[in-house]
Amino acid sequence: MTENKKTDVIVVGAGPAGISCAITIARAGKKVVLIERGSFAGSKNVFGGAIYTQPTKEIFPDFETSAPLERRNVEHKFAILGEDDSTVVSYKNKTETAGSYTVIRAKFDRWMAEEAKKAGVYLVEKTVVKELLTENSKVTGVRTELEDYCADIVILADGVNSLLAKQIGLREDIQPKDVALSVKEVIKLDKNIINDRFNISDDEGCIYEIFGGPMLGMLGLGFMYTNRNSITIGLGITLSELVERGIRPYDMLEELKKHPTIAPLIKGGELEEYSAHLIPEGGYNKVPKLFADGVMIAGDAAMLVNNLHWEGTNLAMISGKLAAETALEALNKNDFSAKTLRLYEEKLKNSFVMKDLKTYKDLMDIAHKKSDAFLDYYLRTVNGFFKMFTSVDSVPKRQKYYNFVGTFFKERKFMNIISDIWHGIRLLWSILKWY
Repeated sequence: MTENKKTDVIVVGAGPAGISCAITIARAGKKVVLIERGSFAGSKNVFGGAIYTQPTKEIFPDFETSAPLERRNVEHKFAILGEDDSTVVSYKNKTETAGSYTVIRAKFDRWMAEEAKKAGVYLVEKTVVKELLTENSKVTGVRTELEDYCADIVILADGVNSLLAKQIGLREDIQPKDVALSVKEVIKLDKNIINDRFNISDDEGCIYEIFGGPMLGMLGLGFMYTNRNSITIGLGITLSELVERGIRPYDMLEELKKHPTIAPLIKGGELEEYSAHLIPEGGYNKVPKLFADGVMIAGDAAMLVNNLHWEGTNLAMISGKLAAETALEALNKNDFSAKTLRLYEEKLKNSFVMKDLKTYKDLMDIAHKKSDAFLDYYLRTVNGFFKMFTSVDSVPKRQKYYNFVGTFFKERKFMNIISDIWHGIRLLWSILKWY
């Protein structure tokens, strides 16, 4: 290995975590190599559709005026779908600064990568890292298809599968219940049609978070985002559900698109893109060891996804930044041991990243146990209530209320309701209690 191939830091994976990490290091004047297996940054990256303003500004302060953004999200809708009916709750605010923007990852990640190169990051694309190089149990570099790269620190931001993290024992194999398979389509529609159907103007966007429908009783959620000239629609379902039920996610997406609440919004659109991606779903209890001698892991590779809020990109960016800050301190000390890199874990624990994941640490356990209740029966009950409340058929209102309550207790056994309440209180307590 020649000396000129030695660098301060190697980052594997040019997604939001990897680019945020690499650009932070480069801005501090250190040498960093960013290795991406795709033909360009973003070519293999998939997500729902939104980036969040505040965390993005921590990495790219001027991104709102220079990045390829689609729409500024001003409305967030929560849609509870029955088999042929729905209840939709909406929050809309046009006056405040946007909390998020929709983007196309192939464009946005490529822009981030160009910004990183301007800052001094050496980007290597179309290159697969086959294994980590180690010496006396310390990670010292990476081996690619063509050559070896050596560094004082390696940061893994190579996605949910992260074979490299497994290689050195930082992660175990992912269990099917701890990962979701997300499928999505980008449907081309005229800008003016999107504006009319979603009641927004040219630069405004709308987000749908979708419960139920073809996913009733399953650990799955749907989503829809408005882009400038297209709609992104998709869903994610826990892999264990797909296996146990023998269902195919793209069949379920087709059913979602046919739902009476969704179909009019995408009517007449032309399929522009189809993609699928694995998403970490295990939450706080499945976050692996984050560091070892000479190495740290960030983003999806570290299982840093808040699945209830559909947050992953912001956690990835901030974890990449914190890993970079830790690397810089290690470089200044000339100490790349796990003892020094432990600071990364401490930084994450003190940030919103781990605090939010800890808030929902019991969510997936309860969701697995009570999916028949919270993701089926009670969703149907909400729609049933509004059907009753809005119908006019000459039946006295009081009688309707009595009938509704009677049906509620008839269709769900009393002991099941007690169990549901107990699990709901347990979840609420885990969210509200102070750690």
